[in-house]
Amino acid sequence: MLKKLLSVIGAYKLYEKWLWLQVKNGAKLEHIAIILDGNRRWALENELNPWLGHKKGAETVEQLLDWCEKLGVKFVTLYTFSTENFRRSPQEIEEIMKIAQEKFRELLTDERIHRNKVHVKVIGRVNLLPESLQQLIADVEKATENYDNQFLNFAFAYGGRAEIVDAAKIIAEKVKDGELNLDNVDESTFEKYLYTAHMPKQEPDLIVRTSGEERLSGFLLWQSAYSELAFLDVYWPDFRLIDLLRAIRTFQTRKRRYGT
Repeated sequence: MLKKLLSVIGAYKLYEKWLWLQVKNGAKLEHIAIILDGNRRWALENELNPWLGHKKGAETVEQLLDWCEKLGVKFVTLYTFSTENFRRSPQEIEEIMKIAQEKFRELLTDERIHRNKVHVKVIGRVNLLPESLQQLIADVEKATENYDNQFLNFAFAYGGRAEIVDAAKIIAEKVKDGELNLDNVDESTFEKYLYTAHMPKQEPDLIVRTSGEERLSGFLLWQSAYSELAFLDVYWPDFRLIDLLRAIRTFQTRKRRYGT
C-alpha cells in the first residue's frame, strides 16, 4: 500500500513539474480571479460541519498565494463571501466571520505580505460585516496601502450588481453636486468608482471557478467582459497546484481577440 502511495505521489510530482515547465514559458498572467466554490460540499462529503470546509478552504488560499508569487502573478482577486451568502444559517455565518478574523489578523503580520509589498484590499459592502472584522480589515488595508508590487483582493460581502449600483450612486451624487458633468461620464469614468479602482489592471485575464459549477454568480460583472473563463471540477479545499497550472495552460492556448 505504501509503495503504491509513493508511486502516485511520484507521478503527481512529475506531472506538476511538466506542467510548470509548460506554463513558465507561455504567455504571462497579470490578473487572476478565482471563485472559491465547494467548501460546504467538501465538508458534507467528508461528514464535517460546513464551517470546517471554509476553514480548509482558507488554508488552500495560503498555498495559492505562494503559487501565484512563484508564477509572477501581480493581481489576485478571490471571491470569498457574497452578499447572498448572508442568507445562510446564523451559525455558519458566525463561524465564517471567525475564520475571516483569524486570517486577517495573520495577514497583518504576515512576513510574505510585507516582504513582497502586497497591497491587500477587501472589495464589497464591508459595512455589512461585524464591527470587529471591519476594524481588522481597516488595519490590514492601512498597513499595506502604500505597497504596489502585488495586489491581493478579497471579495467579501461582495455582489457584482451591488458594485455597479454603488458606483452609479457615487457618480449621480457627483453630477448632482456639480463635481462631474453628465456628458463626460463614460466607461473610463465609471471604472474610477468601482471597488477595484485602486488597481492599475482591474480586468482579470482569467477567472477560475472551482466545484464544477459553470457561472460567474455576479463576480466582477463589469471587469469580466473580456476575461477568459475556466471551470474546474474540483472543490476549493482540494485545489492543487496542478489545477492552477492546467487552468493557466488553457488560458495560454486561447487566442484573445477582444472583439476584433
